[in-house]
Order: sequence, then structure tokens, then C-alpha cells
Amino acid sequence: MADLKELASALMRGDAPAVEKLTKQAVDAGIGPKEILDGGLIAGMQVVGERFKNNEIYVPEVLIAARAMHAGMKTLEPLLVKAGVKPVGTIAMGTVRGDLHDIGKNLVSMMMRGNGFKVIDLGIDVTPQKFVEAAKDQGANLIGMSALLTTTMPSMKATIDELQRAGLLGKVKVLIGGAPVTQRYASEIGADGYAPDAASAVDKAKELIGL
Repeated sequence: MADLKELASALMRGDAPAVEKLTKQAVDAGIGPKEILDGGLIAGMQVVGERFKNNEIYVPEVLIAARAMHAGMKTLEPLLVKAGVKPVGTIAMGTVRGDLHDIGKNLVSMMMRGNGFKVIDLGIDVTPQKFVEAAKDQGANLIGMSALLTTTMPSMKATIDELQRAGLLGKVKVLIGGAPVTQRYASEIGADGYAPDAASAVDKAKELIGL
């Protein structure tokens, strides 16, 4: 539908006012909220993710696109809830204990939201117990952990140990990332997945929950 293509383009340009206006127009035209989400907002955000992964655009452009997506979601969210549209998955995102860096985590959170995930943002300096609580009490089926310092990476292992003690390991999938983190480290500590960047994190999250 031309309207949704235009909506996706506006999002890719990071034009928040246009995204808001086109989302409202699509709603007024009787297009279902799920169709607007998938064909407009998510379609645009997926292109942004691909471009980011290929180094065609950088962090500022992704942030601007995410802000534009948020402008459209303000209109869509209540309609999606009303229509009973469920998120594709729920991920609890956080920078691990002792680490105060959040740009990477925020980027991944935005890309996840832009692909239909519900994101529980736990913030920075997150203890293993907090991750476990999010899985237990808020129904997260994925945990996303970020570390930017080698000294805070052991907290990822501590969180996995805590999930095991709580009997959640295997039921809740664990995805890790951050500058010093590698696939080898993910395998060593028993994480389910590793992603080198925000767009890959979305692909890996989908794969882990069988999408």
C-alpha cells in the first residue's frame, strides 16, 4: 500500500512529524494497526537496521529513526493493545553490574522495539537478581546483557548462574553483546547467543525464540 511505503520512507529519513501524520492518516483510512506496524514502522526500521549493519549509516541516524518510530507508536500502541496484538517476544535489556555504559544497550532496545519486541529496560549496573526478577515477574522470554568493560564481563556469567539456580535456564534465552564480548566468551559461559551489533541482535533474538 502506497501510504505504508511512504510511512516506511519517512521513518527511514527520521522525519518524526511525517511519521506521526502518516500513521494517523493510515488509521483514519481504516488500515489495521498491526498492518500499519508491520508494513510501515517495522518495514522502515528493518531497512535502518540493515544499513546500520552494513556501515551505511551510523548511531545518530539510528537514534533519529528510532525517535520517528516512537512518534508513530504513540498513536498505534493503544490500538494494538485494544486489538489484542501481542509482541513477538519480551526481552529484559540491561548493562551488567558495575558497568555504566548504555549507548549500545539503548541502540539494541530501540532496534528490538522497532521489530515488534516488548522491551523491559532495566538500565545500567543491573544485578543478576534483577535480570532473574524480570524473567520471573515480568514474563521476559529473553534476557539481553551488555558489557563494555572486560572487568564487568564476569557479571554475565553470574547472571546465567543465577538463572540456573532459579530454574529458568533454557526457558529464558540469554543474548549477550558489547565491545569486549565475543562468540567464544558466549559459548564459555553458556549464553544462548552473541551479537556484534544492534541489527544482528534482533536477528539472533528472533532465531532464539523460533521466529
